[in-house]
Amino acid sequence: MRYNRLGSTGLVVSELCLGTMTFGSRETRFSTIAGLDQAASTALVRQALDAGINFIDTANIYSLGQSEEFTGQALKELGVPRADVIVATKAASFMGEGPNDYGASRFHLLHQIDESLERLGLDHVDLYQIHAWDPLTPVEESLRALEDIVRSGRARYIGVSNWAAWQVMKALGIADRRGFDRFACVQAYYTIAGRDLEREIAPLLESEGLGLLAWSPLAGGLLSGKYRRGDSGMEGDGRRARFDFPPVDLNRAFDLIEAMVPMADARSCSVAQIAIAWLLQRPAVTSVIIGATREDQLADNIAACDVELRGEELAALDTLSALPAEYPGWMLQGVGGYEARVSPRRQAK
Repeated sequence: MRYNRLGSTGLVVSELCLGTMTFGSRETRFSTIAGLDQAASTALVRQALDAGINFIDTANIYSLGQSEEFTGQALKELGVPRADVIVATKAASFMGEGPNDYGASRFHLLHQIDESLERLGLDHVDLYQIHAWDPLTPVEESLRALEDIVRSGRARYIGVSNWAAWQVMKALGIADRRGFDRFACVQAYYTIAGRDLEREIAPLLESEGLGLLAWSPLAGGLLSGKYRRGDSGMEGDGRRARFDFPPVDLNRAFDLIEAMVPMADARSCSVAQIAIAWLLQRPAVTSVIIGATREDQLADNIAACDVELRGEELAALDTLSALPAEYPGWMLQGVGGYEARVSPRRQAK
């Protein structure tokens, strides 16, 4: 297991993060992904920690708080020293039927951090993230709430998930102007079959020194290796058969799967490991969030840390998964030669 800095902070996290969306069984929009009881959840937490993973990500919406409960209980049962594990959670999703039971308002965030800490059985989380963009709440209000949460000691770092690049940049500008804590990272969908964030979000992360936590690295199980071109829909017992999410260009995905199969066969590993290994070698990625319902699935994902793709393999996969040219990207590429006017030595200064 390798470890990376979280953005520009001094916090060091494992390159794989245990996602806990599968913990719990309460009914939600994403309950088809979940279903694990406490014992199964604890077993996965133990397995992840034993493999060197020091980073666990959950959210209040996962099984309506049950994921947080199971995560906290697992850490307690295993006797994990608090300083040995980085715990992250999120808020903004629907936690009730009332008009203030969701969003990124000060009212909601300050209430939900306390609820999450109680479920986790902790006095603080290491990373607190706004789970989604709230079009009704002014960004400054959300940032002030996060600032107060950090100052109170209930969270060490803050971040966001599923925001557009302009939204993140707006928040960073407000934070800098007001002297608030800046985001440490962005949690976003990123997979070899879905590289959309490379258009705007990845350049923003590099420019502003933010970390990237990549969720759904296997595109909702599509890149697990169990699906092939010509399947009539997503049949079987896989996650895609139960819940066809996130959206994927199937033609491109199957082209990639067909290219990854011989790479996996040559190494006696799974297609999933090849897909995760590709992500681990992307410069923007800080940590890849992996989730599982069984110990063998988690073991397979963890083994991706030992897979090194050769230059020609990376080039082939990059070509197959490349995004179509889109303005202003193709224009920016066309004028990139301007920097050649300055010598490399002058550029370094």
